[in-house]
Parts: sequence; structure tokens; C-alpha cells
Amino acid sequence: MTAFPSPAAFPAGFQFGAATSAYQIEGAAAEDGRGPSWWDTFARQPGRTRDASTGDVACDHYHRWEQDLDLMRDLGLQAYRFSIAWPRVLPEGRGRLNPAGLDFYERLVDGLLARGITPYATLYHWDLPQPLADAGGWQVRETAEAFAEYSAHAMRRLGDRVARWATLNEPRCAAFVGHYEDRHAPGGTDLGKTLKAAHHMLLGHGRAVQAMRAERPEASLGIVLDVRPYTAAAPGPEHEVAVRRADGQFNRWFLDAIYKGRYPDDIAADYAAVMPTIEPGDLTLISQPIDQLGINYYTRGNVLHAPDARYPHVAEQRVPGAHYSSIEWEDWPEGLYRMLTRIHRDYAPKAIYVAENGAAENDTVDGDGRCRDEARVNYMAGHLAACARALAEGVPLDAYLAWSLMDNFEWGRGYTQRFGIVHVDYATQRRTPKDSSLAYRDFISAFRK
Repeated sequence: MTAFPSPAAFPAGFQFGAATSAYQIEGAAAEDGRGPSWWDTFARQPGRTRDASTGDVACDHYHRWEQDLDLMRDLGLQAYRFSIAWPRVLPEGRGRLNPAGLDFYERLVDGLLARGITPYATLYHWDLPQPLADAGGWQVRETAEAFAEYSAHAMRRLGDRVARWATLNEPRCAAFVGHYEDRHAPGGTDLGKTLKAAHHMLLGHGRAVQAMRAERPEASLGIVLDVRPYTAAAPGPEHEVAVRRADGQFNRWFLDAIYKGRYPDDIAADYAAVMPTIEPGDLTLISQPIDQLGINYYTRGNVLHAPDARYPHVAEQRVPGAHYSSIEWEDWPEGLYRMLTRIHRDYAPKAIYVAENGAAENDTVDGDGRCRDEARVNYMAGHLAACARALAEGVPLDAYLAWSLMDNFEWGRGYTQRFGIVHVDYATQRRTPKDSSLAYRDFISAFRK
């Protein structure tokens, strides 16, 4: 069993918590005025989810939110990252507000604060309102404008109580997995459309930051990026090139745009034939100052050059002897340490927090009512130790949020992957804290003393 680091390695004020997203847990997909999102549409298409499931019910959090907040309190969580469902607030994507949607998030935020839990709000975790999807989705610049309008509405209603805001969750994943890998909404395999979607999402980020700053200049604003270190699975210059290309597509394309006001030259050269239109002022808008960066880290990419593969022409290789989770991701805490120190060195965010970090395992509740998830306990302990190492080297890290609070709808994989530190029986909606959540609870308790 991997040992948790000493709580003394984390400074006073550091926050430990967990994260979720709206479509993955809320359910109530057609209740209280919520409009459809393109994930509602996508999940209903035959073959799009591994178990033919949707997020219609998910964890029924919309109805069970008080129970879930009590569970967070009992686990000692200090922070909770959730996402606001755009179609619950603006069913058509812009224009008409749905008061019941904003009321729900107001109750949620007030409930968190009443239990001493800091709310972290994410505005876009992939559930684009279907009417905006029908009008072109992220292929059109107007969607970035609509996103800014929605962001301003959320800030007006909740900005006096929400401490930290993220505009987008993982624009890389939303763009590439949804438009190039054909595994997420809206589906597709076109690299040009992928890059256009990515650029327009980043424009939406910039416009949203402007709109929210206009509402509350003191707000703490940022974005959440998924990051992944790449290593070569064999020696050779061609494999080092593959590493650089993969890193450029996955990491630098987004970090450079946000923090340096440009797309990386080497990857832009590779993309030359399909680059989106970049209008004057776009990159200045995208790279305006933000207050904090959330990073989602799960695993590394261990790759070989594969000329017959689509860009970035890499083939993933398993690491012999390493532990892989049920989703086939390697447990490699070293990668979190490397990405934290690299981002601090190369981009110097004012503050960084781990917005997601977790492992999927085939968890079951035993006959004694206990869910023994030793692999996840080891994963969490190892990655918290990586955070402690990064802190010791001066990285301005101030929170760790485990993914996920509870088992949930895992996008194209449906309900086949369990990332939660709390087990959910989807038939009964019974929540059972896993051993990982109890170990985390004890660690947080020791930190607070």
C-alpha cells in the first residue's frame, strides 16, 4: 500500500476536495425547463456509448443534491468543483433565461457554503445547448459570443458566493475527441473542423473572462486544461519527434495560446493546410490575464512514431509491469509532478490547482457493505505525494480535487467506468463511500489539525 504524504507538506489554506460535472451526475435532463444539449442528442445515437446509456438519470444529483452535500461534509471535503449546465440556464443557448435552472445552482452554492465547502464553478463541461449546435456549434464564432452572454448571467447570479470560476473544461478533449476522434459529441473526424472548434472555444474563454470581469472585477477567473506528459517508448530520433508532436497537440497548443498569445510554430506548420481563420485581436483576447489555472491529470502518453497513424502519428505503448486502470490508463504520479513543475517554469500561472485526478477501477460493494478499492487508494496517495514534491519546489499549487466525487456517466464509455471515491448503485442510487474516500477523509482530518 502506498503511503499518503505528510499533511505538513501542504501549506495552510490548501484545499482538498472533489469534482464532478453536470451532465455526468445531474440527470433530470428534461425537468424544470432544461433544454437538450448535444450530449443528449449524441448519446441517443446507436453505438455512441459503450452500454447504450445516456445521462437522462445519471446519479440523480438534481434531486439528491442535499444528500450528496451532506456526504461531502461527512468526508471532510473542503472544496467542490461542479459545472453549471448551460442548457439548464439558457435552454436555447442565449436569450431566454430559465429561472429554475439558476435557482438550482443557487441552492447548490448556498448548501455548500452552509457546510463549509468552497464552491468551484465550471461554466462549460461539454454540454452545449442543442439549438446552438444546430446553428453551427463551435464551428461558428457566434457560439463564443453566446458563451460570454451565458457566463455573465452566471456571474450576476452567483458571483457574490462562488470563489473560483473556470470558463472551459478541457477544450482539447472537447475539440479533438469530439471532432477528430469521433468519440464525443458532436462526432466527427475532420482535423480542420477540430482546429476551428478549438480556436472558437478559446475565443469563448477570452470573451467570457471579459464579460465576467465586467460584472465582478475581483472575481478569480481561469480555465481548466487536461495535460499529459509524453515519453518515448523506444530510443531513436523519430520517436522523439513523435513525443514533441504529441506534446504539441495535447499540451502546448492550448497553453501557448493562453499564456503566450500564440500557437506553437512547429505544430502550426504541421496544421498549415487546415488552420482556422485567426482574425486580428483573436490571440490577444485568448491570452488576456487570468488568475488561476486548473489542470486535469490522469496518465502519461508512452509513444512510438507511427507514420501510418493520423496526426500526431503516434502509437501508444504499454509500460511493462505498470499498473493500468480499467480504462487502460497507467498509474504514473511522476507525470503530475513533471507537468506541475513544467507549467510553473514555462508559463508561470499565478496559481495552479489540480482540478481532476483519479483512476477508474472495477469497484464492487462487498457483502459487508464495504467497497475495497486499494488501487485507487494507492493512486491517490502517489499523486498527493507528487503534489507535495511540486510544492516543495515552489509551484503555486493551492488545491487538489479528486475525480470524481462519485461514480457517474463517463461520456462515450457510459456507466462502464467507475472513477468515484463514492460507489453509486445506479439501480437504487445508493451511495457507498469507498475505502479511498475514507483514507482521503482521514488525510484531510490530519491536515486540518
